[in-house]
Amino acid sequence: MLNFSPQEYLSVENGAARLAEPINAAIRRELDGGMRNIAFWGAGGVAFLTLPAVRLLQTKSTFPTIADMGAEVVHTGNVNVGEGTLVVFASVSGTTKEAVAALEFAKAQGARVLTLTGTQGTPLAELADINFHNDCADPTSSENFYLQTLFIALSIMHHRGEFPEYDRVVAELQTLPDALVGVKEQFEERASAFAEDIKDEQHHVITSAGGAWYEAWYYSMCILEEMQWIWTRPIHASDFFHGTLELIESETSVWVIKGEDEARALSDRVERFVPTVSSKLRVFDTKDFALPGISDDVRALISPIVIAAAFERLSTHLERVRDHDLTIRRYYKKGDF
Repeated sequence: MLNFSPQEYLSVENGAARLAEPINAAIRRELDGGMRNIAFWGAGGVAFLTLPAVRLLQTKSTFPTIADMGAEVVHTGNVNVGEGTLVVFASVSGTTKEAVAALEFAKAQGARVLTLTGTQGTPLAELADINFHNDCADPTSSENFYLQTLFIALSIMHHRGEFPEYDRVVAELQTLPDALVGVKEQFEERASAFAEDIKDEQHHVITSAGGAWYEAWYYSMCILEEMQWIWTRPIHASDFFHGTLELIESETSVWVIKGEDEARALSDRVERFVPTVSSKLRVFDTKDFALPGISDDVRALISPIVIAAAFERLSTHLERVRDHDLTIRRYYKKGDF
């Protein structure tokens, strides 16, 4: 595979998988200590990586769960956050100024803070009440943070008696890194061909639903826009038919990213419509990937992780065929604004 080390990848993702039990123990202590709600705050695309866990808690648990944009909440506040709140942040660098400001704001409200960081010795690691560190970088961070925040959500449900399958599901999740290498291998040829196909296209509508939506949103903003300067229109499949469909023409590129949870039917509807207008429907479906040892209910939980693992291959091939290094930025962190 192009520019890919299975050993380095497995080192990161197995590191994330090994955090299941420490995270579970920490959540138990927080609940015993009076945790009354949990908030997921963040800045930039990494915040999207926490949202499948948020949605899982909001739909499958009665535990109060909050999601705020870190840069906004320091201006608006949130009356639900204070003593008894655990605020969760994820960050690769651990230095993002909006996240650091939000962390300090959360602590000033009396909340406790748990951070998931990819770099040691950083403000987000050192200012937190609880920190879990696992070395990672952009190409490996999505799976890393999706998995850790999923462990947080499952742990809360487990300790509240809302998730009797906890032990089995976590055991399966801890085998996932090897399966994700297999996902990359299965997608490599398509990633190379698709990168060639779209290398000169500058506009894409990208849609999804359920847990996979957050990876669609993330990939649009953080990879195609930030790292390749390609215009995208990320739109949730439930909203596609309330405006965006009127943009579709005969050669409009539409990506439909399909996961395996209950919201899949919303993406199916877009998939049926687009070919009636456009010749450029591109479907990416987690069902196409073999995941040995992973049960159907777990596959539904990990759809965004699977897409993230596959799309990293696409990013690498886009970098090659477009001659556009994924690390180049024109403005990001280059000015005081």
